[in-house]
Formats: sequence, C-alpha cells, structure tokens
Amino acid sequence: MVIKESVEPLLEDYRPPGISSLKFSKLTLGTVPPKVEGIRVQSLKQGQITMDIDFRWGGDPNIVLGVEALVASIPIQLKDLQVFTVIRVIFLLSEEIPCISAVVVALLSEPKPRIDYTLKAIGGSLTAVPGLSDMIDDTVTSIVTDMLQWPHRIVVPLGGVPVDTSDLELKPQGKLNLTVVKANDLKNMEMIGKSDPYAVVYIRPLFKFKTNTVENNLNPVWNETFELIAEDQETQSLVLEVFDKDIGQDKRLGIVKLPLADLESGTSKVIDLRLLPSLDMLKIKDKKDRGTVTVKVLYYQFNKEEQLAALEEEKKTLEDRKKMKESVILRSTSVAIDGAKTAVGTGVGMVGSGIGTGAGLVGGGFNTGVGIVGSGLGAVGSGLGSVGSGLSRAGKFMGRSIAGQVGNSRRSGSTTPVNSESGGAKPL
Repeated sequence: MVIKESVEPLLEDYRPPGISSLKFSKLTLGTVPPKVEGIRVQSLKQGQITMDIDFRWGGDPNIVLGVEALVASIPIQLKDLQVFTVIRVIFLLSEEIPCISAVVVALLSEPKPRIDYTLKAIGGSLTAVPGLSDMIDDTVTSIVTDMLQWPHRIVVPLGGVPVDTSDLELKPQGKLNLTVVKANDLKNMEMIGKSDPYAVVYIRPLFKFKTNTVENNLNPVWNETFELIAEDQETQSLVLEVFDKDIGQDKRLGIVKLPLADLESGTSKVIDLRLLPSLDMLKIKDKKDRGTVTVKVLYYQFNKEEQLAALEEEKKTLEDRKKMKESVILRSTSVAIDGAKTAVGTGVGMVGSGIGTGAGLVGGGFNTGVGIVGSGLGAVGSGLGSVGSGLSRAGKFMGRSIAGQVGNSRRSGSTTPVNSESGGAKPL
C-alpha cells in the first residue's frame, strides 16, 4: 500500500499525453526477497552516515497496470521483473531512540540501474493502443532517471520526532544557458528528399525543450536559446537528441550527453558534440557517423535567493503542466463524443428512410401483387443495412477525432519551460 501510494502520483506526473489514466490494478511484491550483495560505507560526517548497497532482485511480483487511453482500456501485466542497481542510503542521526531521524534513498547513476521486465496485455493486445509499449518503457525510464537516480532522492523522516529535512532535499543549484546553434552532416532517414530535423534538450526528462523543425535539410541552423535548471553540477549531464520529423513516429537521428562537470561556472563555451546512435553503444549494430551538433553553453551558479526563486518556479511549472494535461484529455473526449453523436444520428436517419421506403412498397404490394411485396421487404432490409453503415461511419469518425487530438497533444507537449530568454523555446 505504501509503494502504491508513493508511485501512483509519479505515474500521473510522467503519464504520456496519449494515456488518460495510469494506475495499479494489482500490486504485490511476491515471496522472493531481494539480495544485498555488498555494503560500503562511503563517508562518516557529523550526524550522518552514507552507505552504498549493491542490490539485486529477481522476484515474483504480481503487478498489473490499468491503462486507459482515449481509444481503449487495457490491463497490462509486468512480468519477469529484475532489478540490478546500487542504492545510496544516507542516515541522519539523532540522540533520541531510534537514533535515526531520517533516511535518504537514491539509485546511483554509475553503474547504470537496470530494470528488466516484459509487458503482457490481459484479455487484449498491446497493439490496441499504438506505441503503448514504448510509452510505458519511456515512463519507467523517466521516473527512475528523474526521481530516483542520484542526485534525485527520496527523503523519509523516521521515529516520529519532528526533524528539519530541508538540507537533505534536492534543490536547484544553477542554470545552464544553452544555445543550439546548428547541426552538420546528419544521417538521412528519408527515401525521397532529406530529413526534417529538430533537437530536443534536457537535463531532467521532466523538463524537455524542443527547437523548431528545419525541413529537408541535413545541415540545419536553429540558433535557439533555452534555460535549463541543474540540481547537481557534479553528477548531472545535458542530453541532446536530434529527431527527423515524420508522419507517425519521429525517427531519432542521434543523441549525445555533455556532463555539466566539464563546464566552468561563468565561462561561455562553443562546443561541437558528435552524435551517437545511442548512449548504450553495446546494443547498436549500426555505428556509422551521425554528424555533429554545435552548441553554446554558459553555466551559472545560483545564490540563495535565486535558488529559492527557481524552486518556486519549478513547482508552478509542474502544476501548470498537470492542468494542461487535464485540459487536453477533456477536450479530446468532448470532440470524439460530439463527432460520434453526429455520425450516429446520420445512421439513424438512414434507418428511418429505409423503413419508410420499405413500408410504402409493402403497401403497394397489396394493390399490385405479391411480387411487389417481396421488393418492399427487400427495401426494408436495405434500410436496416444502412444502420450498420451509419454506425460504421460513426466508429470511423470517432477514431479520426481521437487520433487527431492525440497527435496534437503530443506535438504541443506536456512540459512547460522553467524560463526562456528567446521565443525559440518550445516545451515538449
């Protein structure tokens, strides 16, 4: 119950635009306990103990996600779950029993946490919602990276003793002024013409920004500037991805990561970054060159007042994004229902017209002979057939309404920039 209450709000925060609800239908962790394969004490500070724990779990949980999209509602089971990671635990000590007033828990980014699982639709198919499997994978990855992976952490007060945990909580530390200048020699993903590239940049997956799309160009120039908030310069990185805008799913042309630790605070730099097919090159067979991206970067360290102001702005951004999601869902549902009513009404009109024609011919049949009666009854059948045709059109109309709205919502995005100095900043 504690896990469900803690994780479900995260699922809501990171829920993709195409999904209207993402909650646990079942959640039990099974009977197989996790294994602790090693413990290392990293530091002993005044009032604190920091440990790193090698954690492994190949359990038998029963986890079912209730996934509701605008086109279908499907229960999805997570099977064969395995977790391999290193957990950082910080104990905040106190003089009163139980001698620990709070615990900080996070997953270390190196070695990278591994969470393996398979998805199975119960009583349906994953293909009922296009891209559903990728949506769930992206949601899981974003939650782990953005909420659980160091420097992000969970702070848990213990012992029932009031304690100030504000120093343990993550706060904005600085901002990165980033100008995405241009790209050169991008890989062409099109059979006819050239790719239509745009760039996506982020430090935290929760706050992504997108450039404009440059059509039919493998050497695009953007010159767009964004501000990205950083919580820990030593461990966080800027991630830059370049995509080819396409009908349906956009194709990734390349990705690169720039550690913030490589940047000197207050010093502006122009850097050429070489794009990779993936950050995990061990799984990639096509290792051909993907081109370069030129960026201009300036990292700035916050003072105390700026830090608090950035924290409040971040909270406001998350609240605005939540309202935006709710608005998109309501608008999509309303458009689909209105479209269905219109098309179903047309079908019903056809039914009435068909029956009226049939009745007229039946009446005529009594006057002119049995043969006309048969024709009249045939016309009744034709009229009733129009019911199916009308309802079929209603279903197709509803599908188009839903598909169009989902597409728009994904383009307009689910995040809002924390700050932007230019009109080029476009939240994903």
